[in-house]
Amino acid sequence: MTDILKNRARVTDPFVSVADDAPLPAAGTPVLVTLARWQAERDALIARSDAIGVQVPGTTAAAELAADLGHWALVAIEFPVFKDGRGYTLARLLRERFAYPGELRAVGDVLRDQLFFLSRAGFDAFALRADQDFDEALTAFDDFTVRYQPAADEPLPLYRRRG
Repeated sequence: MTDILKNRARVTDPFVSVADDAPLPAAGTPVLVTLARWQAERDALIARSDAIGVQVPGTTAAAELAADLGHWALVAIEFPVFKDGRGYTLARLLRERFAYPGELRAVGDVLRDQLFFLSRAGFDAFALRADQDFDEALTAFDDFTVRYQPAADEPLPLYRRRG
């Protein structure tokens, strides 16, 4: 089991990541599979009645995921390198346009310096890169005390919130 940051706390990840060519674990275990495996084994995964998570590249079109969002407890969006921001857009679209209520997790090259901005885009969970310190990462959410612009976590700009 590995640890992740979720809802601004360090927790043990309940999902078991399963490679495309590996057998699924016993029933009762939440699984995280790739989008390719989901597409190939959709009916069998739904029949498990366990929590299902799907890991998708940040380049995935949100509309491609929309029809299946109701089946997933977790969408893990991959960041292959920290400078690739397409995952931010995907997260915001899933939250705002498609009203996805489940866990959105940033995975891959996820650094402490990104956490505040990832949370603004709609992420609520983070699998940090191995060299990142969890305690230091938790302080990232307090880097800024005022947010001017609207985002997934605050739909109104500051001037509309003042009153």
